[in-house]
Amino acid sequence: VRFEPTLRWLLGLAMVSVGVLHFTRADDFAAIVPAILPAPGALVAISGAAEILGGLGLQLEPTRRAAAWGLIALYVAVFPANVNMAVNHLPLGGAEVSPVLLWLRLPLQLVFIAWAWRYTRRVSAA
Repeated sequence: VRFEPTLRWLLGLAMVSVGVLHFTRADDFAAIVPAILPAPGALVAISGAAEILGGLGLQLEPTRRAAAWGLIALYVAVFPANVNMAVNHLPLGGAEVSPVLLWLRLPLQLVFIAWAWRYTRRVSAA
C-alpha cells in the first residue's frame, strides 16, 4: 500500500504524543483508572511508557511486529479505563465531554487494534 509508511508514522506519532501526555498530565489519566485497579499513578506511567515505546518501535523493522503486538495488548488493557469514563461520565482533563463522544470512543479502540494489526505480519523477502 502506497500510504503504508505514512500511516505507520501517523500511528507512531499518535502513540508517542499520548504517551508523553501520560507523564505531563498524569493526574488526568489516573482519574479515569477504575477504582478496582491498584496504583493508578503507576498504571498511567506504565501505559505511557508502553505507548511511547510502541510508537517508536513501529518505525523500526526489527521491532515493528513486537511493537504492534504490544500496542494491541495495550489497547485491550486500557479499555476498562475508557469504559469507566463512559459509564461514569468522567471528565477528560477537567473538561466535560459529551456522553455520546465517550461511548463512541469505545469502538475507536477497535480501529486502533486493526491499525496496529497491520504491522503484525511478517515482511516477505519478495
